[in-house]
Amino acid sequence: MKELKIIALSDTHMPRMAKGLPSTLVKELMDADLILHAGDWQTEAVYEELSKFAPVDGVCGNVDKEELIERFGMKKILEFCGFRIGLVHGHGRKGTTEQRALAAFKEENVNLIIYGHSHIPVLKEIDGLTLLNPGSPTDKRRQPYYSFAIIRIGEEMNVEHVYYQSKT
Repeated sequence: MKELKIIALSDTHMPRMAKGLPSTLVKELMDADLILHAGDWQTEAVYEELSKFAPVDGVCGNVDKEELIERFGMKKILEFCGFRIGLVHGHGRKGTTEQRALAAFKEENVNLIIYGHSHIPVLKEIDGLTLLNPGSPTDKRRQPYYSFAIIRIGEEMNVEHVYYQSKT
């Protein structure tokens, strides 16, 4: 079975926070099989740019316009090699971003939840469920680094963050 390389990212906020994709991200996109975006694309141009590298799927966040919401929706579950991935932005009013992401898939059988919104990279396991916030490749806010994640899926699923200091 060929291992899939999936790039997970969120909160690109382009072109407000960056005019183009960071070179560290582009390097990893070159051999990606799929790109998953957890919302706050800001514009459809981000989708167009990412699509030059691999198929793109995702959900929308609180800053995304109606045409993106119609295209991607706000929540979805995708399955690869028997692993189920829940994708949501995580914005809302009650609880923390992480709590909202977990609540969105409370009744679903998923192996991994990818969410965004807070721009804070998270990778942890809760009761056998992997929780991933890839952070932001272009808007680190108060974080020390920009980031995204690489998910490798085959017979197993492995997830790692990629951290870097320059968004150019």
